[in-house]
Amino acid sequence: MEHPALDHRPALASDLDEVVLFAQDRDELFYCYPKASWPLTVAQLAAAIAERRGSTLATLEGRPAGFANFYQWQLNEHCALGNMMVAPWARRHGVAQYLIDVMEKLARDQYKARLMKVSCFNANAAGLLLYTRLGYRPQAIVERIDPQGRRVALIQLEKTLEHA
Repeated sequence: MEHPALDHRPALASDLDEVVLFAQDRDELFYCYPKASWPLTVAQLAAAIAERRGSTLATLEGRPAGFANFYQWQLNEHCALGNMMVAPWARRHGVAQYLIDVMEKLARDQYKARLMKVSCFNANAAGLLLYTRLGYRPQAIVERIDPQGRRVALIQLEKTLEHA
């Protein structure tokens, strides 16, 4: 999907002040970073970036609009997408789909991954619908506990990455 106003680059420390504002409430933060505590801070996100790979910032018309990285990566095997979040003002403008495409390409090109894995909580209908529309298929459902102590389902999805 080409969108002339969308672009991306490696995330920088100077981007984090804006990225931490993308999650609008505890639920959104739980969806994109379950181990974080509300509100998301630069220190929490910097710690995640330090132990992850491929932290990428999507921009829309030059403004920070989306963020994602890999929380798992195994050369010639798979990458697992994490910390996927889109700025509230940029939602419904194709940012998530663009960023997922970028991350799939990074997984293929840098890690020679044959598979992309994503996990999405049952209450995140928008995420589940987007991932399935992009070709991700459910593989497993695992029980998790949300910050309020409720049982929730984490749906694990996968997509085979085509290599040229």
